[in-house]
Amino acid sequence: MDILRTPEERFVDLPDFDFTPHYVTVDEVRVHYVDAGPSDAAPVLLMHGEPSWSFLYRHMIPVLTEAGHRVVAPDLVGFGRSDKPADAADYTYQRHVDWMAGFLEALDLQDITLIGQDWGSLIGLRLAAENPDRFARIVIANGGLPTGDQDMPLAFKLWQAFARYSPWFPIGRIINFGTKKKLTAQEIAAYEAPFPDDSYKAGARVFPLLVPTSPDDPAAPANRAAWRKLLKWEKPFLTAFSDGDPITRGADRLLQKWIPGAKGQPHTTIRGAGHFLQEDKGVELAQVVSDFIKATS
Repeated sequence: MDILRTPEERFVDLPDFDFTPHYVTVDEVRVHYVDAGPSDAAPVLLMHGEPSWSFLYRHMIPVLTEAGHRVVAPDLVGFGRSDKPADAADYTYQRHVDWMAGFLEALDLQDITLIGQDWGSLIGLRLAAENPDRFARIVIANGGLPTGDQDMPLAFKLWQAFARYSPWFPIGRIINFGTKKKLTAQEIAAYEAPFPDDSYKAGARVFPLLVPTSPDDPAAPANRAAWRKLLKWEKPFLTAFSDGDPITRGADRLLQKWIPGAKGQPHTTIRGAGHFLQEDKGVELAQVVSDFIKATS
């Protein structure tokens, strides 16, 4: 496997992101993560999606640590400070799950509160279903776990076509397009920082194509198996979706209906936010998470 590693100088002086980098090696790839707050507290696992990285959670981390929580925010392989296999064929849905399962094992995280958005949900829900003893509760914000048996919204189909065919893949501008607020030039540059050139973007390019969109997708059987476990999930489960995401709109109601642990929980709609609600309303979302942990501990 040909592995690229973004030079550290690319991450100097990022706005509002002065967290000490931490690294662990999983199956020959180096995974970066933020580890902030008291080390003896139960971890809040912040899982980012496509094409962002842990920088996405910079507004939420201080709120959670000030409330006494340990925050662990990994960069998925191919993103952020984590290593980036150069060949798109090196990325599969299963491999992403395996990398993150290895990450949980390497840090031996227990009593986890999962926060998953976008691919952070697609991977995070698999992790929780397959390692339930490690997880105490789940918060899904603009995410889900598709099996390929559902029709995907037009917005996602257009995004998938863009990722497949566009000669231009501007990571920072893509994030900016998925927010309600306008990112600053420095914030856009921070999202671009992990990718010195297009050779580093194989993981970002392929991610939309790995979402199961047909019943015979390679990831469909494993996701269906995860759903069979989630349909029996009794631990606390909260949805905190935004009101302005055309990709995941309505999925929160299905999660509330199907997952037993979602019944009776204070499900929240984050208003005035787009797909990347951590950018638009990160402080509000962090407070929702903190309140949920307090109420269910």
